[in-house]
Amino acid sequence: MTKLVTHISVGAPDPELKTSPILEEGDEEFDVLSQEVEDLPQCYFNNVAYDDGTYVCSGSGALLHCEKGLWVRESGCDPDNP
Repeated sequence: MTKLVTHISVGAPDPELKTSPILEEGDEEFDVLSQEVEDLPQCYFNNVAYDDGTYVCSGSGALLHCEKGLWVRESGCDPDNP
């Protein structure tokens, strides 16, 4: 039996609204930026706060994971084409 997992769809980031930095998985900047955001308990996407550990789907179809105040791009949101 296949389990269907759905994530919150957040659309595209609006440059005029508060959105936490979005990094690629394994990005060298992660360590530097994680020190700047001081292990925040949440991430923002278009002025909406999401708890640490939350997964969302952005408008580009990217699966984002909130890690200590930073969004980390994990993969795609399409279960047939991750």
